[in-house]
Amino acid sequence: MSSNPDPDNGLIHLKSNFSACETAARLEAALRKHGLHHFARIDHSAAAAETGMKMRQTEVLVFGNPAIGTPMMLAAPTLAIDLPFKGLVWEESSGQVWLTYNTPEYLVNRHHVPKSLAGSLDGLVDLLREVVN
Repeated sequence: MSSNPDPDNGLIHLKSNFSACETAARLEAALRKHGLHHFARIDHSAAAAETGMKMRQTEVLVFGNPAIGTPMMLAAPTLAIDLPFKGLVWEESSGQVWLTYNTPEYLVNRHHVPKSLAGSLDGLVDLLREVVN
């Protein structure tokens, strides 16, 4: 696994220096610090446990800023399938924890977001890198 994007699916995988629980908590704290709205936290591991299955720690945090996302979705309505933004915190079999997200460029290209709005998601990348270090 690397932090390089997969050109076919636009994913970035950031190696975390923290446990999955701590990485998710750090992401929540960073969202509060930067004034972003935290819409949901989906714990796939807990859902798996409820069905009697084991799954390494896997959580999706859904977040964003309606003041930024709404104009983008008004211009490119299909973007609503990918916004609010999501961060996937997951642990691989070796115990390494990753924070995975869609690159803003991928979302902009996928939904044909106008160039005038294309930079609106760029600040999220710095926030996510801050979380894992």
